[in-house]
Amino acid sequence: MQAKFDAQKIAFAPIMFQAAISLRNLGILKNIQNNQRTGTTIENIAKDLNLSVYGIKVLVEAGLSLEVLYIKESKIFISKTGWFLINDKLTKVNMDFTQDVNYKGFFKLEESIKNGKPEGLKEFGQWDTIYEGLSQLPPKAKESWFNFDHYYSDIAFPEVLPLIFEDNPLKGMDVGGNTGKFSIKAAEFNENVNITILDLPGQLELAAKNIKENGFENRINGYPINLLDHSIPFPKGQDFIWMSQFLDCFSQEDIVKLIERAKEALSENGVLYILETYWDNQKFEASTYSLHATSLYFTCMANGCSQMYHRDDMLKLIDKAGMKVKKEYENIGISHTLLKCIRK
Repeated sequence: MQAKFDAQKIAFAPIMFQAAISLRNLGILKNIQNNQRTGTTIENIAKDLNLSVYGIKVLVEAGLSLEVLYIKESKIFISKTGWFLINDKLTKVNMDFTQDVNYKGFFKLEESIKNGKPEGLKEFGQWDTIYEGLSQLPPKAKESWFNFDHYYSDIAFPEVLPLIFEDNPLKGMDVGGNTGKFSIKAAEFNENVNITILDLPGQLELAAKNIKENGFENRINGYPINLLDHSIPFPKGQDFIWMSQFLDCFSQEDIVKLIERAKEALSENGVLYILETYWDNQKFEASTYSLHATSLYFTCMANGCSQMYHRDDMLKLIDKAGMKVKKEYENIGISHTLLKCIRK
């Protein structure tokens, strides 16, 4: 019976997700939380939010099955799970990413699997990958995409910067630098470093604006490049190369080529740093669950060929590209792993 119940949860999951989003966005969960000491009623919620009793009733009842709400002595209260839906930043980032970036496009997941292309991306535009269209996404989708991307990477920066600069590198490269957040943090951390950001022209425009606002235009520059054109070499002479949540955006074949190009761009004693979240290397079951879901985003929306990788897969690709892991740092940021790589 438990297995059959779990199967029904899957069968109705998209509907119930929309119920949870509505409970959050309409302010229902917040209203109930504000009355948590005494509990509240459907009629009171409807009055407070100027919504119909009927609308509140169907959503609250869905909330009971979702276990985000519970009833005690005829009064409605918010559960610990419900509390996370409105107060936990990680949960908010993930829900917004699912709703604003993925939800409509995921009707095309089967087609994406069959065709090896992100067919769901057509919901937003006619691009081969989402990265080509990031600057042109609808405002809400763009905001949720960047919030999702930055939330996981930004938390790791304070931990990784001392590791990168313990050898006092003077010249570095940020591959797939997006809005330039890492490069700006690195320039703040070390007053002598010069950094080149490699990314698509549209992304570099966003980065250039942020770099100028922070006063680092003399030490951070952009290098427009199609990273999937493996005939184009990376700028040479780099003391370190930074790839944060970057390689998971590519197929295994492309990862090997990207690491090979990075290897050729390094100075004699240069180091390649790879920061990723490997689904097999997680402390918590919730992390693995989230990463498996994120892999399907890559399949359906991002590029149709990449995923959140198993650690062993990445180690094999690094070896195939002619590099080796000199040191590995676990539990960086939110369950990240930092690989410090050098030439064989």
